Amino acid sequence: MPQIGSSKMTKLDIVANAARMVAPGKGILAADESTGTIEKRLAGIDVPSTEANRRDYRQLLFTTPGAEAHISGVILFDETLRQTGSNGVGLAKLLWDKGILPGIKVDAGAKGLAGSPGEMVTEGLDGLRERLAEYVELGAAFTKWRAVITIGAGLPTQACLQANAHALARYAALSQEAGLVPIVEPEVLMDGDHDLERCAEVTEAALQLTFRELFNQKVLLEGMILKPNMVLAGKNCARQNSIEEVAARTVAVLGRQVPAAVPGIAFLSGGQSEQEATAHLNAMNQLRNNLGPSPWQLSFSYGRALQASALQAWRGRADNVEAAQAAFAHRAKMNGLARGGEYDATMEQEV
Repeated sequence: MPQIGSSKMTKLDIVANAARMVAPGKGILAADESTGTIEKRLAGIDVPSTEANRRDYRQLLFTTPGAEAHISGVILFDETLRQTGSNGVGLAKLLWDKGILPGIKVDAGAKGLAGSPGEMVTEGLDGLRERLAEYVELGAAFTKWRAVITIGAGLPTQACLQANAHALARYAALSQEAGLVPIVEPEVLMDGDHDLERCAEVTEAALQLTFRELFNQKVLLEGMILKPNMVLAGKNCARQNSIEEVAARTVAVLGRQVPAAVPGIAFLSGGQSEQEATAHLNAMNQLRNNLGPSPWQLSFSYGRALQASALQAWRGRADNVEAAQAAFAHRAKMNGLARGGEYDATMEQEV
């Protein structure tokens, strides 16, 4: 299979890599925090956000013994893709050598949508073709682009849903043109006091428009991964639903809007705690097992829900690396078990 510095990947390679990213028992680590975001994370453990500290922390995660058993890919930030590890090996090559696919966040962030106060549209299409060509040379196998949808009074508007769906589709088409698997992420935010049904309604609308635009842009569905939100009540909603209710509503929404050709759905955690994100994924896979065969894999693409315990264990100290890696390995294993509906909260006592 093509790797760093080799020839451009074919459509068959793209399809194979997409399937590899959602292989049974595995999921994706989102380690693509921007410089500003990782600075906040490190500030929470009193560690300065220097390039060396950012490198050391991410290298800690990537070199965790046995991580490849449950982690199929890692989404990187631009800085990280270009960094070299403490042993002189590039971090992208380090991942390839462990059998983990390196990916890259390529959007330029969400900015205010003109004419629609309170709504955002993700930018970054200008010059994307040229950036993708460079990322291929640097060793990337896949890409990620995040759109954010806000629920509120009169929101989201059709204009917001349409603008973000169109941008996601154009990004995905350009990624596949470059030989890269696109992760398509239309995120309906948890912020607000909306209930489960309102989230389901908006999530369906966002997915419906996104797949319509993907079709219009001739995106190969077999060679992409969907990264959606779970269907959850807003954080300020008076009634928070059970794990089983969330699982049932989420699977129902996906069943109506996600084509069977898509190989896998890798959920974002969206601010959930580590155990909540694992429990919800587990319940969805248990439900799927009971309902019979499903056309797509239900996987994970978590950031904080894979890293929070590891970050707290590390605290910037070299003598804490082993403990931090153990915490990360545990979370990866728990989510790997949830991929098959085999997780139980009592397993949390293992670490």
